[in-house]
Amino acid sequence: MRVYLNQMHRQGEYIVAICDQNILGESFEEGDLCIHVSEQFYKGRLVTIEEGIAAMEKATIANIVGENIVNEALKAQLIHERGIIRIQNIPHAQVVVTK
Repeated sequence: MRVYLNQMHRQGEYIVAICDQNILGESFEEGDLCIHVSEQFYKGRLVTIEEGIAAMEKATIANIVGENIVNEALKAQLIHERGIIRIQNIPHAQVVVTK
């Protein structure tokens, strides 16, 4: 399984947006929650999950969506189970590393 990885440097932050390959361009809504896995934000390079995790390890801000990448980030202890929300059963997590 591969993921899309978009890397950005803004105002001293290293931001990564990562999503499972199969959900790029999709939108999910449930109650008041909505996420659009937009190509503009998430589409970067198509990489292995391991490359996505390596980028997350260096990021100051990470935005991840999709079953595969969220599960691997959980296994790598980069996110906590309580930090995951599900919208139409699609997991999403955000990480902000404070300096």
